[in-house]
Amino acid sequence: MGIQKSRAITVYSIIAVLLSVLIGFLVWATCFNASTMGSIGAYTTTVDAPRGEILDRNGAPLVTNRQGNSITFDASAFPDSKHMPQRNEEIISLIQLCEANNIEYIHNLPIVVQDGKYVFQIEDKEGEAYAKWLKSPDMLNLNSYATAENCMKVLIDRYELEGYSKEDALKVAAVQAEMNKMSFGPNYPYTFAKDVPIELITIIMENSTFYKGVKNTVVPYREYTDGALAPHLLGRVNNITAEKYQSEREELEKKLKKANGKEDAEQIQRDAYTYTDEFGTSGIEGAMEEYLRGHRGVKSVTTDENGKRHETYPVEPVQGDSVILTIDSNLQQVAQDALAKRVRTLGVSSARRAAAACVVENVNTGEILACATYPSYDNSTWKENYSDWAQDPNTPLWNRAVSSVYEPGSTFKPCTAIAALETGTINAGWYYTCGGKYKYGDHVFECAHGTAHGTNNVVGAIDKSCNCFFYETGRRLGIEKIDEWATNFGLGQKTGVEIPEATGQVASPEERKARGGIWYPGDTITAAIGESDNQFTLLQLANYCATLANGGTRYKPHFVKSIMSADYKTTVLDKEPVITQQLKLDPNNLALVKEGMLRVGTTGFCRAAFSGLPVRAAAKTGTSDVVKIVNGRVVPGNNGFLISFAPYEKPEISVAIVVETANAGALTADVAAEIYKYYFSAKSLQTAESYNTLLA
Repeated sequence: MGIQKSRAITVYSIIAVLLSVLIGFLVWATCFNASTMGSIGAYTTTVDAPRGEILDRNGAPLVTNRQGNSITFDASAFPDSKHMPQRNEEIISLIQLCEANNIEYIHNLPIVVQDGKYVFQIEDKEGEAYAKWLKSPDMLNLNSYATAENCMKVLIDRYELEGYSKEDALKVAAVQAEMNKMSFGPNYPYTFAKDVPIELITIIMENSTFYKGVKNTVVPYREYTDGALAPHLLGRVNNITAEKYQSEREELEKKLKKANGKEDAEQIQRDAYTYTDEFGTSGIEGAMEEYLRGHRGVKSVTTDENGKRHETYPVEPVQGDSVILTIDSNLQQVAQDALAKRVRTLGVSSARRAAAACVVENVNTGEILACATYPSYDNSTWKENYSDWAQDPNTPLWNRAVSSVYEPGSTFKPCTAIAALETGTINAGWYYTCGGKYKYGDHVFECAHGTAHGTNNVVGAIDKSCNCFFYETGRRLGIEKIDEWATNFGLGQKTGVEIPEATGQVASPEERKARGGIWYPGDTITAAIGESDNQFTLLQLANYCATLANGGTRYKPHFVKSIMSADYKTTVLDKEPVITQQLKLDPNNLALVKEGMLRVGTTGFCRAAFSGLPVRAAAKTGTSDVVKIVNGRVVPGNNGFLISFAPYEKPEISVAIVVETANAGALTADVAAEIYKYYFSAKSLQTAESYNTLLA
């Protein structure tokens, strides 16, 4: 028994030894092959999805994607931290290659060399956040008061940069720090430079034995069909900010708690924003980010014993949804051209810096058909010209149509007229005789244009824009009723449109008091003619005019018509008209106001501009005093306004226009005329069919 036991032990011992030898051999063979024939292994990484496209209402592409090249570092072949000299050698060579070819590489370290010393150069919140991270325990673990010299000393030691000049050490350290920040590794390739020309990529690929682990990654980049068309509305994408990243990390936890199963949770995790992401920062790009962004996929990469890479996609990336706008791109171009022409031919002193904006709305749906502002810019040349635009005193980056607020002048008079008629304060048979002046208390107010308009009812008063008629109407009506009806028409409040917009305000004693001012009796009568503290956006004026035109239905304006899947097979969202408020207006009262506006469009201030149109258009002009500070000097002038709708008999569209420092509202009529000519005669009848084909 003892002998058998002894033999068994011996046999098992021999087997154990043989297994140990075999395992040792396999480990050695693996290591040997890895060092001599290329890495053997596998890893997975996420793959970004292309953003969705943005199209106009007829299916014409406005924002699409193009394929571009990025220089990326692949951790499986790029020198690791144990081979820092080789890593630095590659990085500085790439930097020099980019600089020689005037190509930007990613450099976010907020430090510069100044007078032979390292100093912080922090210009914005992103720079502040970066400096804070740099000193944090996650990176250098320095005190918050550490200087740039302190930070660079640690960076130079950590990345073995002692032999480099101060300038080169800073450049390499910036890349190394960014790689750390982006968690560079097998699952997280690092992007060194974006949108690189193919000529530079070719140089790198031809020297691949030196540039180990440096790859060309083909990625989608945003492209504009016409960068100058509606740039304020379309908006832009940009690198993610620290603030946005933090807020999205907080939202991620909420989304994961609501995940519908493991796969959904994994996709939510994949789609989480990273430090390297871009996101919509303005306009439709920002407003529709959740639809445009798409869903990331998964790429699996394996390397065989010969060092050959194999890629598969266990989860395919899904391109973002396509956003179809309510904008007609041809009408938008007409509006932009008309604004530019009007401003350039005003003959106004350049010191006044004339500018303009226009909004066109479908009165029966709330769809915005055009939204233009002048001066403007070109999205396609953003990188090259942004600094100049940002410093331009004419502020071309500012969206005057939705972000500026204006004292509306006489375009407010139809609102006062409706308020007075609906409350019984006046009626069609009430006449007022204007002698050119209106005495109220101790003050004498001038009528419009210093003219005595004679005796008129509400129709004639709107046509002649008689201030005295509306002073008296406002006095009788009272500020509470004026405010109530202004609010009914959506003035001085956000419309609810998709992109950011200004609020404005309706003139009122409460508003004045909140700002520490005193409301005087004379403010009521000036508020009745659109002055005092009234401040409205052009979008609000277009919507107010549309409500008048359609008989009292105030629709919620919108820029998005529908959202569809990238292949256009599925409708994700189809926007139906939304009624914000239904005003029960007496048809007879509305007819009086519309008749007055028709006279303005046919025999009044807009007669010359509107003659020869294929339809009859109603309108109301307005002017308001404005004072601009230009180069430290006070430059007075007048803003010109127009609200209009057509056709008069069966309204389809409303138009609101402002020309800053135009001196007269009638000068805006030429812009409206160009819009009407296109919309009612030059517009192709096939536009609706184009959109239907897209949906099919």
